[in-house]
Amino acid sequence: QLQFVNSGGGLVQPGGPLRLSCAASGFTLVYYAIAWFRQAPGKEREGVSCISSSDSSDGSTWYAASVKGRFTISRDNAKNTVYLQMTSLKPEDTAVYFCYAYIGLDGYWGQGTQVTVSS
Repeated sequence: QLQFVNSGGGLVQPGGPLRLSCAASGFTLVYYAIAWFRQAPGKEREGVSCISSSDSSDGSTWYAASVKGRFTISRDNAKNTVYLQMTSLKPEDTAVYFCYAYIGLDGYWGQGTQVTVSS
C-alpha cells in the first residue's frame, strides 16, 4: 500500500525553525517528484515547494514566493524521505502541511502535520 507519513510539526516562536518529514512506504521516492502543500484555516490549500525526481538530470526545486529564501526542500533517498526545512518562520506560515505525489493515475497525500507560529 502506497502511503506517506508526515511529521515534525509543532508550536514555534516567530523567527524559529522547524523541519518537516515526509516518509514514504510502499514505493520508492527516488522516481517521483514530491511536493509540499499547506492549508491555513479558512483558506485554500496552496503549493509551497516541490522537488523533482532524483533521476531527473537537473534535480530542480521550486518554491512559492512567500517562502523562497526561508524554506528548503530536500530528499534522503536512503531513508525514502523528503524534508522541508523551514527557517525564519512567520505567523502567516501557520497551517497544516501535507506532502503529495502523483503516481500512476492517482495522487497520494500525507495525513498532514500542524505548524503553529506564535509567541
